[in-house]
Amino acid sequence: MLYMIGLGLGDAKDITVKGLEVVRRCSRVYLETYTSVLTVGKEILEEFYERKLILADREEVEQEADNILKDADISDVAFLVVGDPFGATTHSDLILRATKLGIPYRVIHNASIMNAVGCCGLQLYKFGETVSIVFWTDTWRPESFFDKVKKNRQNGMHTLCLLDIKVKEQSLENLIKGRKIYEPPRYMSVNQAAQQLLEIVQNQRIRGEEPAVTEETLCVGLARVGAEDQKIAAGTLQQMSTVDLGGPLHSLIITGGSLHPLEMEMLSLFTIPENSSESQSIGGL
Repeated sequence: MLYMIGLGLGDAKDITVKGLEVVRRCSRVYLETYTSVLTVGKEILEEFYERKLILADREEVEQEADNILKDADISDVAFLVVGDPFGATTHSDLILRATKLGIPYRVIHNASIMNAVGCCGLQLYKFGETVSIVFWTDTWRPESFFDKVKKNRQNGMHTLCLLDIKVKEQSLENLIKGRKIYEPPRYMSVNQAAQQLLEIVQNQRIRGEEPAVTEETLCVGLARVGAEDQKIAAGTLQQMSTVDLGGPLHSLIITGGSLHPLEMEMLSLFTIPENSSESQSIGGL
């Protein structure tokens, strides 16, 4: 059996009781490491789960999935995913591969950023299509996701923006030369995402377009959702460009315009003070 097990969003103890029971009886346990991270490292997870973990990066999962599925038809193999197993499409691909090989599977769900963002007070049923914001480079500065934000706002829907994670990435030079030398991990922050969004807004104005989002659009920044040091900040997009929410992982919500009074009251708990500075600690639990 292949078990796809969600780990939740905080630390080692966020795994469900059912998930933990399965992990402790599996012959091999893989930990997916490229779509998200917990606030604790591999060693702490191994100590709590009482099992050795095999790290599975993007290349392993997407190109060498047969290694993960090996002998899963005659023994139990666990594949651990931060959040919920279906938070990334690549995990559906692993299930399809297992099915084609005649390997049965079972999914054990957990909390995901897709539903945990409700902690800021915005109502989940008012969210539209989720978008991803990637790190720009000198030669690649995509703006196409902004069309989805525009559509959401036209429909009065909030937009959850998932922010880029760069883990085990190679520089162009090392990639060309075939050297397996990797860059340090990078995690996009709320203020980095907001800065890129502000540049898109300016680009649209230069092109004579009316941007769906402006510097004054109400947004919500979230950091380390589910952890004890979770942070939430509500303010304008301009304010988001300077707010400091600490370490990863971060998410950004662009509100859909008209808010329910209850949403407004909840967001008031996390409003950035007018005189806030970049280093100011914002809205804890």
